[in-house]
Amino acid sequence: MNMEEKDEQILETADALREDIRRIEQERRKTFCKGITLGVLTTLAVCLLVFFVIPVVQLQRIESSQKTQQAAQTDDSRLLTQPVESKIERLADVIDQLYYEDVDKEDLVEGLYKGLLEGVGDPYTAYYTPEEYKELMISATSSLSGIGIVMQQDPDTMQVSVNYVYEGSPAEKAGILAGDLIVQAEDVMATSMELSEFATHIRGDEGTTVHLKLYRYGKGYLELDVERAIIDVPTLKGEMLDDGIGYIKIAEFGEKTAEEFADAVSELEAQGMTAMIVDLRNNPGGMVDSVTKLLDQILPEGVVVWTEDKNGNKKEYTSDAACLDYPMAVLINENSASSSEIFAGAIRDYDYGTLIGTKTFGKGIVQSIRRLADGSAIKLTTSRYFTPNGQNIHGEGIEPDIELEYEYFDQDATEYDMMDDNQILKAIEVLKKEK
Repeated sequence: MNMEEKDEQILETADALREDIRRIEQERRKTFCKGITLGVLTTLAVCLLVFFVIPVVQLQRIESSQKTQQAAQTDDSRLLTQPVESKIERLADVIDQLYYEDVDKEDLVEGLYKGLLEGVGDPYTAYYTPEEYKELMISATSSLSGIGIVMQQDPDTMQVSVNYVYEGSPAEKAGILAGDLIVQAEDVMATSMELSEFATHIRGDEGTTVHLKLYRYGKGYLELDVERAIIDVPTLKGEMLDDGIGYIKIAEFGEKTAEEFADAVSELEAQGMTAMIVDLRNNPGGMVDSVTKLLDQILPEGVVVWTEDKNGNKKEYTSDAACLDYPMAVLINENSASSSEIFAGAIRDYDYGTLIGTKTFGKGIVQSIRRLADGSAIKLTTSRYFTPNGQNIHGEGIEPDIELEYEYFDQDATEYDMMDDNQILKAIEVLKKEK
């Protein structure tokens, strides 16, 4: 091979090599581009996965957490949670195994209900068995078999006192006096339960007796057997005094009180009444509807009291335009409570009379009774009440216009005489000046 042929072969080989190199480079570029593209797509896919999947996972976790919290909140709102139910069953087992006598399961269940209402911490809130509720309703109608007294209970000490003794009643015949403390009825301590329940142990069948242990200041402890009788209990009495002054003593505000008040006013007006004394001393209260119906007879048109519950719902009790139009004095003391304070507050705010005596008890809350399907019932404090001018007197009481401590002038008297009662005499004095 000559030199020219060799040079041509070398050139052809070089061209082939360059072509191979170019082809390889192109393939590498294509591979690189594919790799880059695949890498970008992979990265984008991962980013999209992070963008969409992670929030979804987080959302699922949030929803799961919310459900857990809701379940916990629901569990917290439930009273009978699994631990509580287990503990109740455990306590019942301990009683069954270790208590020295057999215990009726139904009594334990009723005890649970009573304990639940006591857990509210309100002395005016209570649970009534069907039998207790029936007794409560009998008491509200003011026609029952009992001994003829009006009682009041201190919400702090639970001590029960006699506020009023009805004339001609078994209690009066047995020698019970207003102001006596009732320590015990049979074997039931007065301080061991709410007043309406304790009252069921004093009431009973006509002709039976109840053994009472009393405490009388200055005399000590007394024990009496009092025979029960059917008593048609009047909640008030009226009497005509001198100088055209009528006197009405309201022992409590019951179902018939407004009707009895209207009758008493008519009788006294027929005798020439030109001024009135309303005596609310030692009146523990009663039904809101009763006192508002009575105030409707006395006051001019307007709101006599209004109530408000914890949700801000208000209810107004009003009076129409018909009213009494002569001077009035209202006697109050530390045992004038609840509906008595509604009365006194309305008279004061309308400037419709003079309050005489000492500051009232200070019970400015209202209870409602709800009957359950099985005949039992609960009494709950459901609202606060406010006087016409917007004062809630709970825990404060109502101050009298004329403050005067009670004093009875004839200490040796065996029977009560209004003319020896300094507060009544002050009321007469005030009314004579206003006539």
